[in-house]
Amino acid sequence: MKKAKDIMTSNVVTVKPETEILEAARLMLENHFNGLPVVDDDRRVVGIICQDDLVAQQKELPIPSFFMLLDGLIPLSSHKSIEREIEKITATTVEKAMTRDITAVHPDTEVDEIATIMANEKLHTIPVVENGKLVGVIGKEDVIRLLISE
Repeated sequence: MKKAKDIMTSNVVTVKPETEILEAARLMLENHFNGLPVVDDDRRVVGIICQDDLVAQQKELPIPSFFMLLDGLIPLSSHKSIEREIEKITATTVEKAMTRDITAVHPDTEVDEIATIMANEKLHTIPVVENGKLVGVIGKEDVIRLLISE
């Protein structure tokens, strides 16, 4: 069975948290990427910025929903989630728009497990991390390419 290290791209285009949103968008469009790993100076993955994060910037501002109970207003969504939505919509740097809770795999992770993660978590791009540092990235196209070659 093939592993992540067999299909990953090792020459990874990355961005830093302080990269401007427009630069990240330009890199994605020019290179036909669904997402870019966000790394610190030590190449540790701190997040991922994907097309969904950029599309979110075009959304309307969320209006919190409330219901009334015994003359009191009770919010239907958390204050924290509304703040995060507003932060993403108004972001000017990658750090403000990126997804911080990422799923990464090890170079020895088998491709069927990677495909399962991608399908179940609806991910297009997965960083490959070894010893805490980015060593590659796998996109859906990499998995599909493997299917065609077999």
